[in-house]
Amino acid sequence: MKYRKPTSPGQRGMVVSDFSDLIKPKRKKRLVVAHHRFVGRSRGKITVRHKGSGAKRLYRLVDFKQDKFDISATVLHLEYDPNRSARIAFVQYKDGEKRYVLATQDTKPGDEIMSSEKKIALINGNRMPLKHITIGTFVHNIELGHNRGGMLARSAGAYGKVAAQEGASTHIIMPSSEVRIIQNDCLATVGVASNASHSEEVIGKAGRNRHKGIRPTVRGTAMNPVDHPHGGGEGRAPIGMPHPKTPWGKPALGVKTRDRRRYSNRLIVQRRRKK
Repeated sequence: MKYRKPTSPGQRGMVVSDFSDLIKPKRKKRLVVAHHRFVGRSRGKITVRHKGSGAKRLYRLVDFKQDKFDISATVLHLEYDPNRSARIAFVQYKDGEKRYVLATQDTKPGDEIMSSEKKIALINGNRMPLKHITIGTFVHNIELGHNRGGMLARSAGAYGKVAAQEGASTHIIMPSSEVRIIQNDCLATVGVASNASHSEEVIGKAGRNRHKGIRPTVRGTAMNPVDHPHGGGEGRAPIGMPHPKTPWGKPALGVKTRDRRRYSNRLIVQRRRKK
């Protein structure tokens, strides 16, 4: 991490990532596409508040499946990806094909990784079915269904822990502390997702959030009664109700929102711990 000098109010206290281990290579046209973001809007209407398009960026085509089996790949370099908190690795397979993949913590240029449907070495960056991964191992980029591509534990420093293996399923302790059942033939990458120090970043100024596409949030208690259930009153006033509500009058904060009839409820062995 890099601590900025207090040369201005915005720089004071700002903590940013140290990009010394990354390079800014030439654009790879086959692996980069334009990406126009309609963030928080549906047909031009705001459907999710406090979101904007943010800074213009290109989308990197990251290979979350890593379905090129039993061919080793060499990490050429690590890159910054503006669309995610983890770093991405630019790898080249033995047959010459190049792809972007999610980088694992402590990955460095020159490392060799492999993806296989058989049992291979349990080293960081290798990818294999959960049934071949030892109990207690940290994994990331976990599939929810066979050949669907990694969907779980993909952000910076995220990982799941293989807790148990029973029949055709594996129990994974998720980053949220939830314990979930996943099929044995689903693939996962060994190790922790890269850039674990991302949580230590300090924004420093509102402008950096605007670049990310995060718009300002106004407190409900600062509004009028016509705009929010918490609004109104003389001076600073409590919300005046048993529990907080959303602007549309629905219960908020600590209320379960998951559908009780959701098909995947049966795959959750233990719910996440309350904070």
